[in-house]
Amino acid sequence: MKAFFKSLPLLTLGAIIAAVSIEIFLAPNQIIDGGIVGVSIMLSYISGKLEHIPFIQIGIFTFVLNLPFLFLAFKKLGLRFVCSTLYAITVMSAVLLFHMNPITKEPLLATVFGGSILGLGVGLVLRAGGSLDGTEILSITISKKLGFSVGQIIMFFNIFIFTAAGFVFHSAEKAMLSILTYFLASKVIDMVLEGFDDSKSVQIITDYAFEIGNSIIKNMDTSVTYIDAMGGYSQTPKKIIFCVVARLEINNLKSLVKEIDPNAFISIENVHEVEGRRFKKTSKTF
Repeated sequence: MKAFFKSLPLLTLGAIIAAVSIEIFLAPNQIIDGGIVGVSIMLSYISGKLEHIPFIQIGIFTFVLNLPFLFLAFKKLGLRFVCSTLYAITVMSAVLLFHMNPITKEPLLATVFGGSILGLGVGLVLRAGGSLDGTEILSITISKKLGFSVGQIIMFFNIFIFTAAGFVFHSAEKAMLSILTYFLASKVIDMVLEGFDDSKSVQIITDYAFEIGNSIIKNMDTSVTYIDAMGGYSQTPKKIIFCVVARLEINNLKSLVKEIDPNAFISIENVHEVEGRRFKKTSKTF
């Protein structure tokens, strides 16, 4: 519970950002995101169109429709996740009860900004250990039983939701904009969760490991780690040099390696986030 209380500021901020995005961009322009939020926007729209049925706000649908999934979350994902999710959903639903005037009536602008800002809010909630969408919880449960990935199941649900949006709003264009919203939100969520770090991890296989490693330490002000390995063809012991450097340092690193061993094998991968001390040349290696 200590971890839960520490995450409250981030959960609150993320839920508020998501709700504001829905209120001022998506819902007024009849554009939806996938999952429970998308279903809630459609149901709220339908309730406002039917005679003799009172209009029900998006916030009420969002809160009520998510409740059954919290039971699944408690059984599968634990108390902290349930508390974080319930809190985030409650905050978002409460904010959605306040009427906010739309910023734009231009569908494409609403899609781009609405999807991006919604993704930021959802990403912050996920990073804090909660969720704003019960279909994700259901997808985790189904994936363990049927063998499909969580992403595949979520996409399966959303295909039906986006198709329904086309019929509810009587516009294929609204359905296509909704798909674009979902795509943009997903990309922003990935950036929030994976971070904005611009680093690269590098692995170098060479017969001159210590010479290259010392050159990197001396000239690039960063440290390296030596990993024992075995050559597949030669069956001889080898050393792999591992280090993490900034993207702008990659060309310099390659030059240092090629000066010592032109035949060195270099593997470079993206690093989304780096934590821990960065050892300098005056420090010991990892």
